[in-house]
Amino acid sequence: MFSLKDRVALVTGASQGIGRATALALAQAGARVAAAARNVEKLAGVVAEIYAAGGEALAIAMDVADAAQVKAGFRRAVEKFGKLDILVNNAAITRDGLAVRMKLEDWDAVLRTNLTGAHLCAQQALAVMMRARYGRIINVTSVVAETGNPGQANYVTAKAGLIGLTRALALEIASRNVTVNAVAPGFIVSPMTDPLPQEVKDALLARIPLGRMGCDAEVAAAIVFLASEEAGYITGAVIDVNGGLRIG
Repeated sequence: MFSLKDRVALVTGASQGIGRATALALAQAGARVAAAARNVEKLAGVVAEIYAAGGEALAIAMDVADAAQVKAGFRRAVEKFGKLDILVNNAAITRDGLAVRMKLEDWDAVLRTNLTGAHLCAQQALAVMMRARYGRIINVTSVVAETGNPGQANYVTAKAGLIGLTRALALEIASRNVTVNAVAPGFIVSPMTDPLPQEVKDALLARIPLGRMGCDAEVAAAIVFLASEEAGYITGAVIDVNGGLRIG
């Protein structure tokens, strides 16, 4: 395990799935973790798990689509821990539907949370990281940003935009010793994929060379690496965690 001792991380969408696994993994590696999400009850459980394992954490109620909540949440994290070294932009929602019939409010909601929310969080993090001349930003995108997916035009667009944001920020702030990378999970066992009908899951499995869906801890492991000192010469990269899906 890479050491993140004395580092402070903020993880959005930390109440469940990949976000929860990431918060736990960062804490296990030694980081103090600000866990942010809308579901305060679930967040409390994540923070309790971290403390039970000997770590330190803070629960922050935050809707990343709300600029005022983002600003207040980051201020609270920095006041609590004194700094911010790592940001994991993981918060995401889906509002699936065929593009020809997609409601404007469903398009806007997904873009606002999945892409604009990441931008708002990065702005707040960079204000701290650039002064410290150190930082790690990891954006959680998706394999569908690279392959497309019918019925998810809004989600695919937002996740593809997140790759563009990753590369643009990486170039903007490299001189300040802040790296910006993305992790692109494939099909992961999570609350987002659990509702899929079994026949859909079977069709997905047939496309994955490793023959299985991934787990959230495997995505979290890639994020911990990108947050580490050992990943200091990697920026603007997209790390696929998809079981070989794009080469299958």
